[in-house]
Amino acid sequence: MSYRATLALTTILAIALGTPSLAADAATRPRHVAKPGQASWVKTIHSPNGLLSLQVRLGGDANSKGIQYSLERGGQPVVAESSLGFELISGATVGKGLSPSGPPQTGNHRGDWAPVYGEQERVQLSANTLRASAFDEETGLSVEFEFRCYNEGLAFRSHLQTDSGKTIEVQRELSEFRLSGEAVCWSTTNAQGLYRECLIDEMPKGTERPLVSKLADRTYLAITEAAQVGYPRALLSQHAEGGNCLVTDLDGPATAKQQLTTPWRVVLVGESPGELLESNQVILDLNQPCRIAEASWIRPGKVLREITLTTAGAEASIDFAVKNNFQFVEFDAGWYGHEYDDESDATTITVDPKRTPGPLDLRRLIREANQRGVGVILYVNRRALHKQLDEILPLYKEWGVSGVKYGFVHVGSQEATEWLHEAVEKAAKHGLMVDVHDEYRPTGFSRTFPNLMTQEGVRGDEASPSSEQTLISLFTRGIAGASDFTVCYFAERVEEKWTHGHQLAKPICFYSPWQFIYWYDTPLADHVRPPGDHKAVIIDTPDQELFRRLPTTWDETRVLEGEIGEYAVIARRSGEDWFLGVMNASEPRTLQVPLDFLHGEATYDTMTFTDDPSIQTPTRVRVDERRCQRAQTLRLNLLPNGGFAAHFTPSTSSGQVAKVASGRESEKDL
Repeated sequence: MSYRATLALTTILAIALGTPSLAADAATRPRHVAKPGQASWVKTIHSPNGLLSLQVRLGGDANSKGIQYSLERGGQPVVAESSLGFELISGATVGKGLSPSGPPQTGNHRGDWAPVYGEQERVQLSANTLRASAFDEETGLSVEFEFRCYNEGLAFRSHLQTDSGKTIEVQRELSEFRLSGEAVCWSTTNAQGLYRECLIDEMPKGTERPLVSKLADRTYLAITEAAQVGYPRALLSQHAEGGNCLVTDLDGPATAKQQLTTPWRVVLVGESPGELLESNQVILDLNQPCRIAEASWIRPGKVLREITLTTAGAEASIDFAVKNNFQFVEFDAGWYGHEYDDESDATTITVDPKRTPGPLDLRRLIREANQRGVGVILYVNRRALHKQLDEILPLYKEWGVSGVKYGFVHVGSQEATEWLHEAVEKAAKHGLMVDVHDEYRPTGFSRTFPNLMTQEGVRGDEASPSSEQTLISLFTRGIAGASDFTVCYFAERVEEKWTHGHQLAKPICFYSPWQFIYWYDTPLADHVRPPGDHKAVIIDTPDQELFRRLPTTWDETRVLEGEIGEYAVIARRSGEDWFLGVMNASEPRTLQVPLDFLHGEATYDTMTFTDDPSIQTPTRVRVDERRCQRAQTLRLNLLPNGGFAAHFTPSTSSGQVAKVASGRESEKDL
């Protein structure tokens, strides 16, 4: 049964039995019978730590009979009183004439669960909750508004229900976010577009989410959505009245039979960009629990993109994967014909002559890769996916394929959203993992179907972003979830745009359970070059030891320091080992990085990777080995567009770190 069908059945059972729906109430629940004319009310709930205060008001006098919410942090306003509502296709408005159907119901939510994989070994979140039920006098709809107040921020969603059995058709959602003062935001209207720092007055219509803003007191906000599965994407635009008020801007109408539930609208709040990035587990917590009963076949890992589409190139790629601890090889566009040709058949191996002369013995290569412990991922363009999805998924499973990269999928509309998430669910039924490329941005569906390993929806190395743009994406797009950043290493653009130290830090800083590295590179020395001059050969250099050691999922993540568009310092733990990634933008920078994220009194064998123009290797990265403890501080001298990476593993010997004359732990200057 599909995800959408499960929600519908859950709703029917809930209404029939008078009980809440299963799976975190995500479908719907029986509505209170509204009695127009009951008194209005105002209710305040707080985050579990008491720092955030959420006030909700429902009903009122004849001039104000809607629902409004506001949010304070430490007693200071963050979101001023903001209204919720809907405009139906019929022209009627939901939310201007609400009569409470009873007092608000308060409670609490406890999210304590272990993901199949992730940035944290365990998600532990709690929130205080409020439900407000009302009758809408203009439309006759029953309405319920649901709020959660986490330590990390606010989430709310709406449920509309009609007793007539008719279809509810929403033209516009009128959810407001009235910021408490002037705010700087980082805006883009395209999931892979350039970001621009601007005031809300300067923000273009239809800005992508998450939208990160900074208030005058340096409080940071991220406005986004979660559990956007069977509903159109909600972009953000300035309210028609102007000022610092934002409103949801749906990418097309939303319709549902008898009951309609919106995705969660989310406002994360923090003192720093790093605090917002660490709060992204809230997005997952707002989605339904894992629907895959037995998930041992789901395997994160590093991916090498096979760009020659030849048997010789593929054999070299498989050899490289085995020798360098890569888990997958991906065959990209062109293996079944021209990806934009409607006549191309994704059930056949028919290479596109414009990309490669071939030959490509793909079936044999898949078998040999599997025998050597390397999985194979196949790219399929939307044109073939829409025509052949139900045919190719069981076929690829029969071939021994591990996963599929869905290319150039449609996004935004309710129809496109439903198709894509059902396509991920269908892949799960055949034991296939998925990477979604191009414009799709996640809203937490990988909690429910963790075979959705990663997705693009970011201006990654494929588009050659500046280091400033990369460091904006990290602190904005990164809040939404995993980013397939298409990391380059030997392509010419690396030396033109960044340093190799910067590139070594990227797969630490950007989370992606499938981490593509060497995007435009091939290990085939005498390879056949596909069209274009941006393909390079992988050369063995000492710094690539980091990639061999690097995991792609984590037990603990800490954003130690950073500013949007300027620099980032992120530490991640896998088992007992820590990895540190530091990325810098265009100005030279010196940083002091305390190692107090390391555990206890243990001594760590440490390998560091530092940009050094004096090193006579193609990548100019100095590799050093030393011992460190948590009492130490690293002093990093970062080049413009440079970076730094380190791997810390508990020492198996009893050696001590160096001491200075005072007896205090020494500062390491790198």
